[in-house]
Amino acid sequence: MTTAVSHRQSAQPHMTVMVPAYNEEKNIAKTLQNIRHDLQQMSPNWDIVVVDDGSRDQTSLVVQSLVEECRVTLVKFSRNFGKENAISAGLTYAKGEIVICMDADGQHASDLMYTMLEKWREGYDMVYAVRQDREQESPFKLWGSRLFYRMMSSSTHVEIPRDAGDFRLMDRKVVDALCALPERNRFMKGIYAWVGYKSIGIPYTPLPRLHGESAYSKLKLIALAWTGITSFSVLPLRLASLTGATLAILAFAYGLLVVIDALFFHESVPGWPTVVASMMFLSGVQLLFIGVLGEYLARVYDEVKGRPPYIVAEVVTPAPSAGSR
Repeated sequence: MTTAVSHRQSAQPHMTVMVPAYNEEKNIAKTLQNIRHDLQQMSPNWDIVVVDDGSRDQTSLVVQSLVEECRVTLVKFSRNFGKENAISAGLTYAKGEIVICMDADGQHASDLMYTMLEKWREGYDMVYAVRQDREQESPFKLWGSRLFYRMMSSSTHVEIPRDAGDFRLMDRKVVDALCALPERNRFMKGIYAWVGYKSIGIPYTPLPRLHGESAYSKLKLIALAWTGITSFSVLPLRLASLTGATLAILAFAYGLLVVIDALFFHESVPGWPTVVASMMFLSGVQLLFIGVLGEYLARVYDEVKGRPPYIVAEVVTPAPSAGSR
């Protein structure tokens, strides 16, 4: 047993649970109370960070009413900047030796934190929950998820665990490494894998959502997947090159056939239909892959501008005596 693992066996670490929230006024109170109940059993030193990602309902007011009771630090964005940026902000404001990321809708069972803590004591720096009920999802999510992970595994050197979400425990050194990354277009599932460290997955089945529906529409899921692909893979660019090479070979073969017909068989070439169809097809392919190049260029442009990924409008913290026990 290493010295670090031996220390973890007896340590009572400061634990921070970080919760990104967007329009969760009906769920957030129950979620925070469940988290508080389990944290109290796990360590005398704990706190919670809630990042309100520009909610349009009363989420922030509900959280403010629980600031003292649940030792909550509320971080309010000036507008909606997206879940990936909310997670990044939560990691920045988290002070614990251990940081756990959980959703605000109550689907992440807080009692799973016990298992995560045990794995941390065994020496793992990151413990992530792996969803087990994908077969119950809609065909769109099921097949889309399979296609996404297949594309990522075949086109990047970073191995992103399949069906692993944001529900995970991270050691302080993992959090520091994540916060040190300067990129603004963030795909957190890929970034978690990129930083490395000793990691392990544990199975879980999401609980039924307490109220309402997920804020992630099909379009948002597609946009998130595209961000992941363009952030960690050059597969679209390679497909563009492969398609261009294939079309060039076909065009050369067709041109050779036309020359042979004209020189040796004196057959008339039909002409316009073939020419027009070929031009329209090739023009469409060119415009498509110019668009792919534009997507990558747009991400470079966003990074070069240097704008912050989010703006914090207000931070509400508990009184100093509430967290000193």
